[in-house]
Amino acid sequence: MTDKITDNTDTDLDSMEQELTLTQSIIKNATGLALFAFITAGVIALTQQTTKQKIESNIAEAQAKALYEITPKDSLDNDLLNTSIDLNADTSKTLTSLLLLGPIAKTAHVYFAELNNQTHTIIYPTVAPDGYTTAIKLLVGVKMDGTLSGVRIIDHKETPGLGDKVELKKSDWVLSFEGTSLISPDIDQWKVKKDGGDFDQFTGATITPRAVVNAVKNTLVFHDENAEALLKLKRDQDISKANSEEQK
Repeated sequence: MTDKITDNTDTDLDSMEQELTLTQSIIKNATGLALFAFITAGVIALTQQTTKQKIESNIAEAQAKALYEITPKDSLDNDLLNTSIDLNADTSKTLTSLLLLGPIAKTAHVYFAELNNQTHTIIYPTVAPDGYTTAIKLLVGVKMDGTLSGVRIIDHKETPGLGDKVELKKSDWVLSFEGTSLISPDIDQWKVKKDGGDFDQFTGATITPRAVVNAVKNTLVFHDENAEALLKLKRDQDISKANSEEQK
């Protein structure tokens, strides 16, 4: 009888040890999987953040380069990158038809090129929302007389070999805007030739140049309506900065 009890006890102990071992194994595996998932999620998040920062940095570099292509350094005597107005600031709410510039970023600024303390060109951030693949980001420089000093594409994902010809390094098409205005050609001619307008399209690609032409035209309209208001905002900003410096 005693032997039978002992055998049962040993069996129960073996069963308990097996269950304990199995539980420990499950906990260990679950902990390992959780740790792996946590590390993987962290690596993915870090990679995404790094990629995002790199993209933003590349766009910023392209924008700085484009600003000085539109208004060469020898044509101004101010710090172009630091002479700007935040288009999303409360003070900018006095501007009309901001939607003409497209879905611009929340950090979008307009830049002022000056010579002898006189603004001669305003450079606008503009977005053509209707590119072939996605939105096309531009900088559009407009002189105070309403003529274009230049246009540059700073970010796009248009088809290589076709729509990407809006980029200066791919073709000189974008240079055709220089010197044009809302009266030269007439505003009704601000279309690609396929649509009865004045601007060339690309062989096999009409949507991209059509989107850019329309965005540039809308920027000219915005400039016509808001240039004086922008100059006033800049003067007010300059006065505010000067007063702040005096109080230091």
